[in-house]
Amino acid sequence: MNILILGSGGREHAFTLKLSESNKVNQLFVAPGNAGTAKIATNVNISPTDFNAVKETVLNNQIEMVVVGPEAPLVNGIHDFFLTDNKLKNIPVIGPKKDGALLEGSKDFSKIFMEKHNIPTARYQSFTKDNLTEGFTFLETLNAPYVLKADGLAAGKGVLILDSLDEAKKELEEMVSNQKFGDASSTVVIEEFLDGIELSVFVLTDGKSYKILPSAKDYKRIGEGDKGLNTGGMGAISPVPFATEDFLQKVEERVVIPTVNGLQKDGIDYRGFIFIGLMNVDGNPQVIEYNVRMGDPETEVVLPRIESDLFDLFEGVGNQTLHKKTFSINPKIATTVMLVSGGYPESYEKGKVMTGFDEITESIVYHAGTTTKENNVVTSGGRVMAITSFGDTIEEALKSTYSSIDKIHFDKMNYRKDIGFDLI
Repeated sequence: MNILILGSGGREHAFTLKLSESNKVNQLFVAPGNAGTAKIATNVNISPTDFNAVKETVLNNQIEMVVVGPEAPLVNGIHDFFLTDNKLKNIPVIGPKKDGALLEGSKDFSKIFMEKHNIPTARYQSFTKDNLTEGFTFLETLNAPYVLKADGLAAGKGVLILDSLDEAKKELEEMVSNQKFGDASSTVVIEEFLDGIELSVFVLTDGKSYKILPSAKDYKRIGEGDKGLNTGGMGAISPVPFATEDFLQKVEERVVIPTVNGLQKDGIDYRGFIFIGLMNVDGNPQVIEYNVRMGDPETEVVLPRIESDLFDLFEGVGNQTLHKKTFSINPKIATTVMLVSGGYPESYEKGKVMTGFDEITESIVYHAGTTTKENNVVTSGGRVMAITSFGDTIEEALKSTYSSIDKIHFDKMNYRKDIGFDLI
């Protein structure tokens, strides 16, 4: 089978590498891909949100399955686009339709969904510029810190956590009245701050049955000790040590089952990944958010731990036979550390020549923001490369990862040296 993977990051390289192991997969295409995917697949220089270009690629290359990496094509309705086109409608798309993608595309929608289906989450209310004063009043009922979330997609930058009530009121006005995050913040969700330890649980569903994939914890802040600006993710660990069997059973009973059943009750035919961002509050799960795709860099520690054929699971999603599929998980711990461009997540330079990564043997190298120029691999994004290793302990896996990183060089390379230290 020929498969098209949409996206260009470490997540998509991880999908490509995992699918390349399947003897049922013939050719892999990645749009637009990166320097890593180019070595094991055919990169196609198109945007994942240019649906007509995607269609042309699918038809020209006899594509029989499409795997969607990032959220934007899903929120924009790529799955619906396929279903309404006679030439594409029988090609499975791994990723929800537009109605299901609202779980990530609208924070307000996801909160209403959780409330409707009794899924544990923080107390909240939603506001626009038309009821701004009511928003101020609601903020006064909460204790610091104050959590403000732009309703729509804001490239991972639409969540503010503020210690001052006055600052929270000022930022709320900036978001709804002055469009701080554009249309994404025309509605803002204000919610109670949850105090606990964060983790992510990943579910793959065909709309009827589901499989729970390994848990993971990622690290968003640019600086050591979780300080500084938020990023797309600086590293991840899987499994999460504090996610005990008892806790994960609570997650399944109180979150996963009500979520999958709730989608069915609401008439949403959901086929793809559900990323559940959780807070462990005194041993009980509370949902922070849903994403409708795999996380990045969590994918780079979750997929390597799946020992079974990933294509087999995707096939089960496509034809709704996921309940017949089995898969096994490597019990070892996986750690990944993201190498980023100097200056990221603010302004940074591209085109830096990279060396040493092809000498690495004890870790998996996942390309993210890379491309090829004049026979050199060069940086092309803020998050450049994820280095993943296995170990019997977090310390052992991290030792391998950091040892591998020592071999890699590019101008102004930056990375966190404390990923996973809080779990040791």
